[in-house]
Amino acid sequence: MEIFGDQNSGNCLKVKYTADHLGLAYRWRELDIMAGESRTEAFLAMSPFGQVPVVRFDDGRTLGQSGAIMRYLARGSALLPDDAFAAAEMDQWMFWEQNFHEPNVAGARFHVVYRREPVETRDPDKVERGEAALDFMDDALKTRDFFVGDALSIADIALLGYTRLAPQGGFELDGRRALTRWIARCEEVLGLSALQ
Repeated sequence: MEIFGDQNSGNCLKVKYTADHLGLAYRWRELDIMAGESRTEAFLAMSPFGQVPVVRFDDGRTLGQSGAIMRYLARGSALLPDDAFAAAEMDQWMFWEQNFHEPNVAGARFHVVYRREPVETRDPDKVERGEAALDFMDDALKTRDFFVGDALSIADIALLGYTRLAPQGGFELDGRRALTRWIARCEEVLGLSALQ
């Protein structure tokens, strides 16, 4: 399969982390989203959303949206809980990530990393909501090692994508001990090097 993405994007990294952890074979196709490479006629024919990541499978079918891709790649693996309620809890965290975490944490990071604007000029509402999302995660992790059950699931990978990159958007993680321990735990399980 081919994964079309931007390795600077947490949403794309979620798919990469999942595929790598599961040992799936793929070809990475790097796109420059700031140069409009996800808006070309050829890309839009493959994915009308005009967003990365997108996976094109060997049979020609394509799939977009990081959560849907992760769920598809992880089918039959330990990354998806067997228990129906635990699987619903996993979805609950993934939906929360896309609605409350990603728009704010990733949005503030986009301003700094992609637009190359000063941290001080981030949208204060996004910053406030991003800080609240990180606090919420830290609080939830005080009583658990992973977000669902006793092992890594795609809920963790979904939340890890932008959380470990949050400092690049001006968010401080050092005071959130449960959160930083969880990041280190996920990095260890996934075989990722700690970010500097």
